[in-house]
Amino acid sequence: MKKSVPIKPFWYADVVVFPKIVTVITTINKEGIVNAAPYSFCIHYDIMHHNPRVIVGMRKTSHTYQNIAETGEFVVNFPPADFLEDVMETCRFYPKGVNELEHTLFTPIPSQKVKPPSIKECGQIIECTLDKQYLLDKTQGHVIGNVVALVFDEELIELGREERFRRLNLPIGLGDEKRKYFYYGLIDKVEMHELKPPPKEESAGDEIKTGMPWDEKALKALQQIPSAIREMVVEMAEDIVKKEGADRVTYERYMKLVEEYAPEDVLERFKDE
Repeated sequence: MKKSVPIKPFWYADVVVFPKIVTVITTINKEGIVNAAPYSFCIHYDIMHHNPRVIVGMRKTSHTYQNIAETGEFVVNFPPADFLEDVMETCRFYPKGVNELEHTLFTPIPSQKVKPPSIKECGQIIECTLDKQYLLDKTQGHVIGNVVALVFDEELIELGREERFRRLNLPIGLGDEKRKYFYYGLIDKVEMHELKPPPKEESAGDEIKTGMPWDEKALKALQQIPSAIREMVVEMAEDIVKKEGADRVTYERYMKLVEEYAPEDVLERFKDE
Protein backbone atom coordinates (compact mmCIF):
# COMPACT_ATOMS: atom_id res chain seq x y z
CA MET A 1 0.00 0.00 0.00
CA LYS A 2 1.28 3.46 -0.86
CA LYS A 3 0.96 6.37 1.57
CA SER A 4 1.56 10.09 1.27
CA VAL A 5 3.86 11.85 3.73
CA PRO A 6 4.02 15.47 4.90
CA ILE A 7 5.97 17.87 2.68
CA LYS A 8 8.61 19.34 4.97
CA PRO A 9 11.56 21.71 4.54
CA PHE A 10 14.35 20.03 2.57
CA TRP A 11 11.79 17.53 1.20
CA TYR A 12 13.93 17.18 -1.95
CA ALA A 13 16.99 16.06 0.02
CA ASP A 14 15.96 14.17 3.15
CA VAL A 15 12.51 12.85 2.16
CA VAL A 16 12.45 12.10 -1.58
CA VAL A 17 15.47 10.35 -3.05
CA PHE A 18 16.55 12.50 -6.00
CA PRO A 19 19.87 11.15 -7.30
CA LYS A 20 21.82 14.17 -8.51
CA ILE A 21 25.21 14.99 -9.96
CA VAL A 22 27.86 16.33 -7.58
CA THR A 23 29.69 19.50 -8.65
CA VAL A 24 31.92 22.11 -7.06
CA ILE A 25 31.33 25.61 -8.40
CA THR A 26 34.23 28.03 -8.26
CA THR A 27 33.78 31.81 -8.40
CA ILE A 28 35.69 34.95 -7.48
CA ASN A 29 34.49 38.17 -5.90
CA LYS A 30 35.29 41.69 -7.09
CA GLU A 31 38.58 41.60 -5.18
CA GLY A 32 39.58 38.36 -6.93
CA ILE A 33 39.23 36.11 -3.87
CA VAL A 34 38.21 32.56 -4.79
CA ASN A 35 35.16 30.79 -3.42
CA ALA A 36 34.26 27.11 -3.87
CA ALA A 37 31.00 25.39 -2.94
CA PRO A 38 29.22 22.12 -3.84
CA TYR A 39 26.01 22.16 -5.89
CA SER A 40 23.80 19.31 -7.00
CA PHE A 41 21.01 21.36 -8.58
CA CYS A 42 22.97 21.92 -11.77
CA ILE A 43 21.49 20.73 -15.07
CA HIS A 44 21.46 21.66 -18.75
CA TYR A 45 19.01 24.45 -19.52
CA ASP A 46 19.31 24.97 -23.28
CA ILE A 47 20.48 21.78 -24.97
CA MET A 48 20.98 23.23 -28.45
CA HIS A 49 24.58 23.71 -29.51
CA HIS A 50 24.13 27.26 -30.79
CA ASN A 51 23.24 28.61 -27.32
CA PRO A 52 24.25 26.02 -24.71
CA ARG A 53 23.33 26.94 -21.14
CA VAL A 54 23.12 25.43 -17.67
CA ILE A 55 20.92 26.34 -14.71
CA VAL A 56 22.01 26.23 -11.09
CA GLY A 57 19.75 26.60 -8.07
CA MET A 58 21.13 28.06 -4.83
CA ARG A 59 20.49 30.26 -1.83
CA LYS A 60 20.54 33.89 -2.88
CA THR A 61 22.53 34.71 0.27
CA SER A 62 25.31 32.26 -0.68
CA HIS A 63 28.77 33.55 -1.50
CA THR A 64 28.53 31.74 -4.84
CA TYR A 65 25.37 33.58 -5.86
CA GLN A 66 26.74 36.93 -4.75
CA ASN A 67 30.01 36.40 -6.63
CA ILE A 68 28.24 35.38 -9.84
CA ALA A 69 25.97 38.42 -9.60
CA GLU A 70 29.01 40.67 -9.10
CA THR A 71 31.43 39.25 -11.67
CA GLY A 72 29.20 37.36 -14.14
CA GLU A 73 31.39 34.22 -14.28
CA PHE A 74 31.59 30.77 -12.71
CA VAL A 75 33.05 27.31 -13.30
CA VAL A 76 31.23 24.00 -12.78
CA ASN A 77 33.76 21.33 -11.76
CA PHE A 78 32.86 17.62 -11.66
CA PRO A 79 34.97 15.99 -8.93
CA PRO A 80 35.73 12.25 -8.87
CA ALA A 81 34.48 10.11 -5.97
CA ASP A 82 38.01 9.92 -4.56
CA PHE A 83 37.63 13.55 -3.45
CA LEU A 84 34.31 13.39 -1.59
CA GLU A 85 35.92 14.49 1.68
CA ASP A 86 37.22 17.57 -0.12
CA VAL A 87 33.76 18.19 -1.58
CA MET A 88 32.37 18.11 1.96
CA GLU A 89 35.06 20.56 3.07
CA THR A 90 33.79 23.09 0.51
CA CYS A 91 30.32 22.56 2.00
CA ARG A 92 31.31 23.94 5.39
CA PHE A 93 30.09 27.43 6.26
CA TYR A 94 33.33 29.35 6.11
CA PRO A 95 33.19 33.15 6.56
CA LYS A 96 32.98 35.34 3.49
CA GLY A 97 36.36 35.88 1.88
CA VAL A 98 37.74 32.44 2.73
CA ASN A 99 39.06 30.36 -0.17
CA GLU A 100 37.68 26.91 0.56
CA LEU A 101 40.09 25.27 -1.89
CA GLU A 102 42.94 26.07 0.50
CA HIS A 103 41.38 23.64 2.98
CA THR A 104 41.21 20.78 0.46
CA LEU A 105 43.46 18.64 -1.71
CA PHE A 106 42.02 20.33 -4.79
CA THR A 107 44.48 22.18 -7.02
CA PRO A 108 43.27 25.45 -8.60
CA ILE A 109 44.38 25.99 -12.21
CA PRO A 110 43.64 28.82 -14.67
CA SER A 111 40.43 28.41 -16.63
CA GLN A 112 40.48 28.84 -20.40
CA LYS A 113 37.86 31.57 -20.92
CA VAL A 114 36.80 32.90 -17.52
CA LYS A 115 38.60 34.35 -14.48
CA PRO A 116 37.48 31.94 -11.72
CA PRO A 117 39.89 28.99 -11.45
CA SER A 118 39.11 25.42 -12.44
CA ILE A 119 40.02 22.36 -10.37
CA LYS A 120 42.82 20.22 -11.78
CA GLU A 121 41.54 16.97 -10.24
CA CYS A 122 38.21 17.28 -12.10
CA GLY A 123 38.31 15.53 -15.46
CA GLN A 124 35.21 17.37 -16.71
CA ILE A 125 34.69 21.12 -16.38
CA ILE A 126 32.14 23.64 -17.71
CA GLU A 127 33.13 27.30 -17.84
CA CYS A 128 30.21 29.76 -17.78
CA THR A 129 29.29 33.40 -18.02
CA LEU A 130 26.12 34.78 -16.46
CA ASP A 131 23.09 34.87 -18.75
CA LYS A 132 20.24 35.51 -16.29
CA GLN A 133 19.53 35.37 -12.59
CA TYR A 134 16.19 34.86 -10.91
CA LEU A 135 15.11 35.53 -7.35
CA LEU A 136 12.43 32.96 -6.57
CA ASP A 137 11.55 34.17 -3.09
CA LYS A 138 13.25 35.60 0.02
CA THR A 139 15.80 32.79 0.16
CA GLN A 140 16.23 31.18 -3.27
CA GLY A 141 17.90 32.24 -6.49
CA HIS A 142 18.51 30.57 -9.85
CA VAL A 143 21.42 31.32 -12.15
CA ILE A 144 21.43 30.56 -15.87
CA GLY A 145 24.91 30.41 -17.32
CA ASN A 146 26.15 30.50 -20.90
CA VAL A 147 28.48 27.60 -21.57
CA VAL A 148 31.63 29.18 -23.02
CA ALA A 149 33.95 26.17 -22.72
CA LEU A 150 33.67 22.41 -22.20
CA VAL A 151 37.01 21.26 -20.82
CA PHE A 152 38.19 17.66 -20.35
CA ASP A 153 41.34 15.85 -19.45
CA GLU A 154 42.79 15.26 -22.89
CA GLU A 155 42.94 11.48 -22.57
CA LEU A 156 39.16 11.33 -21.95
CA ILE A 157 38.04 13.07 -25.12
CA GLU A 158 38.31 10.15 -27.54
CA LEU A 159 37.03 7.51 -25.13
CA GLY A 160 33.71 5.72 -25.67
CA ARG A 161 30.84 6.67 -23.41
CA GLU A 162 31.13 3.75 -20.99
CA GLU A 163 34.88 4.01 -20.57
CA ARG A 164 34.55 7.75 -19.97
CA PHE A 165 32.04 7.09 -17.19
CA ARG A 166 34.48 4.76 -15.50
CA ARG A 167 37.48 7.06 -15.83
CA LEU A 168 35.61 10.14 -14.57
CA ASN A 169 34.37 8.16 -11.54
CA LEU A 170 31.66 10.72 -10.78
CA PRO A 171 29.74 10.27 -7.49
CA ILE A 172 25.97 10.61 -7.28
CA GLY A 173 24.40 12.69 -4.51
CA LEU A 174 21.64 10.80 -2.70
CA GLY A 175 20.54 13.42 -0.21
CA ASP A 176 21.14 13.83 3.50
CA GLU A 177 19.75 13.51 6.99
CA LYS A 178 19.32 16.59 9.16
CA ARG A 179 21.66 18.53 6.85
CA LYS A 180 24.56 16.78 8.59
CA TYR A 181 24.95 13.29 7.18
CA PHE A 182 25.33 13.30 3.40
CA TYR A 183 25.00 10.17 1.28
CA TYR A 184 26.65 9.41 -2.04
CA GLY A 185 26.46 6.58 -4.54
CA LEU A 186 29.26 5.30 -6.76
CA ILE A 187 28.86 4.21 -10.37
CA ASP A 188 30.18 0.68 -10.14
CA LYS A 189 27.81 -0.76 -12.72
CA VAL A 190 27.04 0.65 -16.16
CA GLU A 191 24.36 -0.81 -18.44
CA MET A 192 23.79 0.08 -22.09
CA HIS A 193 20.27 -0.26 -23.51
CA GLU A 194 19.62 0.28 -27.21
CA LEU A 195 16.79 2.58 -28.31
CA LYS A 196 14.77 0.95 -31.06
CA PRO A 197 13.18 3.05 -33.83
CA PRO A 198 9.41 3.59 -33.63
CA PRO A 199 7.15 1.14 -35.48
CA LYS A 200 6.66 2.15 -39.09
CA GLU A 201 3.13 3.16 -40.03
CA GLU A 202 2.47 1.43 -43.32
CA SER A 203 -0.68 3.39 -44.04
CA ALA A 204 0.93 6.76 -43.54
CA GLY A 205 3.20 6.47 -46.57
CA ASP A 206 5.24 9.57 -47.25
CA GLU A 207 2.43 11.99 -46.42
CA ILE A 208 3.57 14.87 -44.26
CA LYS A 209 1.00 16.79 -42.26
CA THR A 210 1.62 20.53 -42.06
CA GLY A 211 -0.25 23.36 -40.42
CA MET A 212 0.60 26.04 -42.97
CA PRO A 213 1.74 26.21 -46.61
CA TRP A 214 5.25 24.96 -47.46
CA ASP A 215 7.20 25.48 -50.66
CA GLU A 216 7.29 22.25 -52.68
CA LYS A 217 11.09 22.29 -52.55
CA ALA A 218 10.98 22.69 -48.78
CA LEU A 219 8.68 19.66 -48.47
CA LYS A 220 11.07 17.59 -50.55
CA ALA A 221 13.94 18.64 -48.31
CA LEU A 222 11.83 17.72 -45.30
CA GLN A 223 11.75 14.14 -46.57
CA GLN A 224 15.46 13.93 -45.72
CA ILE A 225 14.67 14.39 -42.04
CA PRO A 226 14.49 11.06 -40.14
CA SER A 227 10.85 10.01 -39.79
CA ALA A 228 11.15 9.70 -36.01
CA ILE A 229 11.53 13.49 -35.63
CA ARG A 230 9.87 14.79 -38.82
CA GLU A 231 6.65 15.82 -37.09
CA MET A 232 8.63 17.68 -34.42
CA VAL A 233 10.66 19.49 -37.09
CA VAL A 234 7.49 20.59 -38.89
CA GLU A 235 5.98 21.94 -35.67
CA MET A 236 9.16 23.79 -34.69
CA ALA A 237 9.72 25.30 -38.14
CA GLU A 238 6.14 26.52 -38.43
CA ASP A 239 6.20 27.99 -34.94
CA ILE A 240 9.35 29.96 -35.74
CA VAL A 241 8.22 31.34 -39.09
CA LYS A 242 4.80 32.30 -37.68
CA LYS A 243 6.49 34.29 -34.93
CA GLU A 244 8.54 36.00 -37.63
CA GLY A 245 5.30 37.08 -39.32
CA ALA A 246 5.54 34.76 -42.36
CA ASP A 247 2.54 32.86 -43.75
CA ARG A 248 4.47 29.99 -45.38
CA VAL A 249 7.68 28.01 -44.96
CA THR A 250 10.02 28.79 -47.81
CA TYR A 251 12.85 26.54 -48.88
CA GLU A 252 15.47 29.17 -48.02
CA ARG A 253 14.10 29.74 -44.49
CA TYR A 254 13.71 26.01 -43.88
CA MET A 255 17.32 25.26 -44.86
CA LYS A 256 18.59 27.99 -42.53
CA LEU A 257 16.56 26.45 -39.71
CA VAL A 258 18.06 23.03 -40.45
CA GLU A 259 21.55 24.52 -40.44
CA GLU A 260 20.90 26.19 -37.09
CA TYR A 261 18.93 23.55 -35.23
CA ALA A 262 19.53 20.23 -37.00
CA PRO A 263 23.01 19.94 -38.53
CA GLU A 264 24.16 16.55 -39.81
CA ASP A 265 25.69 15.39 -36.53
CA VAL A 266 22.34 15.99 -34.81
CA LEU A 267 20.31 14.20 -37.49
CA GLU A 268 22.70 11.27 -37.36
CA ARG A 269 21.34 10.42 -33.90
CA PHE A 270 17.85 9.89 -35.33
CA LYS A 271 18.60 8.14 -38.63
CA ASP A 272 16.08 5.46 -39.60
CA GLU A 273 17.33 1.89 -39.51
